[in-house]
Formats: sequence, structure tokens, C-alpha cells
Amino acid sequence: MKAALSEREDERLEALREYHILDTPPEQAFDDLTALAAYVCDVPIALVSLVDTDRQWFKAKLGIEALETSRDISFCAHAILEEEILVVQDTHLDARFVANPLVTSEPNIRFYAGVPLLSPEALPLGTLCVIDHEPRELNAAQLLALEGLARQVVTQLELRRVSARLAVALETINLIEGLIPICSYCKAIRNDAGYWSSVEAFIQQHADVAFTHGVCEACIEKHFPEVAEVFRQQDANS
Repeated sequence: MKAALSEREDERLEALREYHILDTPPEQAFDDLTALAAYVCDVPIALVSLVDTDRQWFKAKLGIEALETSRDISFCAHAILEEEILVVQDTHLDARFVANPLVTSEPNIRFYAGVPLLSPEALPLGTLCVIDHEPRELNAAQLLALEGLARQVVTQLELRRVSARLAVALETINLIEGLIPICSYCKAIRNDAGYWSSVEAFIQQHADVAFTHGVCEACIEKHFPEVAEVFRQQDANS
């Protein structure tokens, strides 16, 4: 049975893109957490699965060769709709999965437990899941450990996102610290493509800032002397 879409699907996918992790090479930190999940739960298969638009892609995997599967047959597509861990003790007894190709053929999933990987905004990016070829249960300690490991996976994801944002900030700083061509008369700035734009437009393009305009005291004296005189009188009377 195909899973429904999350009510916040567009937000969820946008958040997933911000991590810049899809289709990246294996990383030891994710591999270690996956291996630990398999060991704690005593299962042959464990995955860090990220649910994309039409696929689930495995950032880390143990016990299978596939790099991804269709979202239509994904167990994790069901798990991300849950607020807590999804446990399927026997897929042959669950109408959602009994006819699933992942159950009726390789890898012959009979047991599944998946913890949603929630971003700080509570958006489910995927799961840390464990799988067995036989029906089984997890005890309370194993469930708690799996949930804790899932939080560590999210921590690793957040480290990637923060690192990416810092890299962008450093690029912005390097740009501003460099020589910027500016018109001697109107103060327009020339960008890398050779086009001229206002100072405001240039900075807004390269930094997350907005502008509010005012007039400094020197310019008030120069361009609005009558207003400057009013201010002087107000200061004298205060």
C-alpha cells in the first residue's frame, strides 16, 4: 500500500534539500550509527533512509546492496507520517505491507522498525530503521536506544547544515573584504557579470540583510538647511 503524503510535504522536501546530503558519498559517522543500531537491535539490516520526492535514498546501509528504492514501496514513507517509532512486528499480518515487493521478494522484509528523523522544525526527513527477515519484537531498552541513535543521526545532519551555512557566510565576508568596483559619482556597484546596481541591491544579493533609509545630520545641513535650523532651535529650547 502506497503511503499518503505528509501535510507539510513541500516544507519537508525544502528542508531536506537544505542539508545538501542526497547522493553524497558514505560517511563514517552515519555508517557507525547504522551499525550500532543493527547491533543493539540484533538485526541483519539497518538503514539511514532519506525520503525524497519519489524515492527513498540510503545515506548509510548495512545488510543490503541497494542505494535506493521507489518511494511507492517504501516502509519509511509510512514511518515519516508517524510522530513516534513505527514498528511492524510481522509484515505478513499487516495489510499495508503484506503484498509489498520488498516483502514478497528481496530483501524479504518480515520485521521493520523506523524512527522518524525530525529536523529542528519537526519536519520528518527520513528514518533510522532496522529490518529482519523473521517476525520479532524489540524490548523497551532497544526501542529507547534506537530513538537515541536517531537523534544522533539528526545531530550529524545539523552539523552538515551549519557547516554549509558557515561556508556561505565566509564566502560573503571574502567578497565584501575584496575590491568592489563602485562608481565615483552615483556610487553604483558593478557585479561580476559587468552590470551596475545600487549598493542596497548588491548587499542584499550577497548578504541576508534588509535596508531602511534615513538622512544623516551632515546631509540635513547640506540639503535641508531650514529643517536643520528647526532642529537646532529645538535643541536650544530643550
